[in-house]
Amino acid sequence: MAETDSFISEVSEEVRRDRLYAFLRRWGWLIAAVLILIVGGAALNEWRKHRTEQAAEAAGDALRMAMLIDDPVARAAALAPLADAGDGSSVVASFARAGALLASGEKDGAAEILAAVVVNPSAVEPWRSLASLQRVMILGDGLPASERLGSLETLTATGAPFRLLALEQRALVYLDEGNLDAAAADLEAILDAPDVTEGLAGRARQLLIASGAPLPVEGTGADG
Repeated sequence: MAETDSFISEVSEEVRRDRLYAFLRRWGWLIAAVLILIVGGAALNEWRKHRTEQAAEAAGDALRMAMLIDDPVARAAALAPLADAGDGSSVVASFARAGALLASGEKDGAAEILAAVVVNPSAVEPWRSLASLQRVMILGDGLPASERLGSLETLTATGAPFRLLALEQRALVYLDEGNLDAAAADLEAILDAPDVTEGLAGRARQLLIASGAPLPVEGTGADG
């Protein structure tokens, strides 16, 4: 009986071994391919991560070197390829280039770069809002009032990242149009905001005085 059990066990083991060999002969190439893909994919991801880190470091170094250039014209020229690169640092480089152009007197060129940031799909908030606001501030009354108000519409919404500054710009548009009541409403909203800075509050008070509107009785609670 023991010999029979041993014989059956040996036969069963041989059958399992034959089946395994047959399975490997039939599907071994697929298993090997899957393993190669897994190992190769992991290696490719590490390589891409390394390349991305290297590119980010190189872009950061290039941006720092460009910002060290004193002459704004030369600085804007050095920042141009970085702003056009289309990577994560290109938006920052675009703002820096716009600032350099503005410093060199090229107001329209700076505004054009900021307009490109506004519609850049790789730029996220609050970069788009900041670019839109700065464009309005740079061009000022060089823009039609309707375009200025249109650009400021979403920027003055509750919860917008630069709402108070946008309210100030909209109040300036209203003052230019002679709409003193609307300007006063925006300026009073600035003064009522708990997070208004002292500098912005001071400008709002001056504009209220200039418009002939009375100043709010209560303080702003600004902490600077």
